[in-house]
Amino acid sequence: MLRGTSSLISWVLSDGKAGDELQALSVAEALGLEPEIRRVRPGAPFTWAMPWGPIDPRERPGAPGSPTAGPYPDILIASGRRAVPYLRFVKRASGGRTYTVFLKDPRTGPETADFIWMPDYDRLRGPNVLTTLTPPHRVSARRIEAARTHPDPRLAALPHPRVAVLVGGDSRHHRFMERDIALFVERLTVLAESGAGLMMTASRRTPRPLREALTDLSGRHGAFFWDGSGENPYVALLGLADFIVATADSSNMIGEAAASGQPILVFEPSGGHPKLAVYMESLKAHGIVHPFDGRLVGRPYEPLNSTLKIAAAVVRGFSLHRRSLGLPDIAFSLEIS
Repeated sequence: MLRGTSSLISWVLSDGKAGDELQALSVAEALGLEPEIRRVRPGAPFTWAMPWGPIDPRERPGAPGSPTAGPYPDILIASGRRAVPYLRFVKRASGGRTYTVFLKDPRTGPETADFIWMPDYDRLRGPNVLTTLTPPHRVSARRIEAARTHPDPRLAALPHPRVAVLVGGDSRHHRFMERDIALFVERLTVLAESGAGLMMTASRRTPRPLREALTDLSGRHGAFFWDGSGENPYVALLGLADFIVATADSSNMIGEAAASGQPILVFEPSGGHPKLAVYMESLKAHGIVHPFDGRLVGRPYEPLNSTLKIAAAVVRGFSLHRRSLGLPDIAFSLEIS
């Protein structure tokens, strides 16, 4: 007998880190789930041993505001080092009934969860491990097409070629030094002076000097810069762009941009990481990304979105898990709104 996803209890579990939680919510959304968000906040000394150690006893079931209080979910999607002990705890506490999904390397081996998604550049492999080039996200073909069919009035009058400029900021591996900001703005100015319509958005991590420079650039050249007021035009930027400029500090942002099928020009601030370098080289090999030097280069390609592939693999594993427990199948409708 088939049941629908509305009958499932689902959790998204993380320590609240935005990137991790967004990926988990993206997979849950693709599965048609409406998960309960559980955020763990372990303290010292328990964080020192994570992901290998136990959960913080202050977050055990029965503790006020415990993220591990039941009833336990049918499916749990987790991400982040601090979430690993809690995922294992829920698996045991549910008597093995909860199907566990972990996104990215748990650092504790493939047996950590029933299903693990990994980016191609990480090394963990196993029969329950799926790797893809780009990470899961919420930018679907349907949303991009809707943005093209019904253009955001704030952007519709901008001239072609339209260039979406996706600006991240300082991270664990990258820093926008003064020279980086100057060079990035100089190259964007070249585009603006050539007649391109710039559509820019920044993030919470964008340093103030860079944000101020982008605001000034938009004022001088009639570009669009989202200042945080009104509806977030992020998907609209991707849908209306002929080219996309993105900073290299966020693999998630570049993965989202790849769902557009438009060439991505990548600006690399100071710093870097070997895994991110491998990621960029793989995307370059597919003709998706190109270095940003102030010119518009590259051609459209088949849009790349790994979210449905990841969700489909979760469905297969979850169905096998349910059958092993003698439980009825669940009917999933894999769509990303």
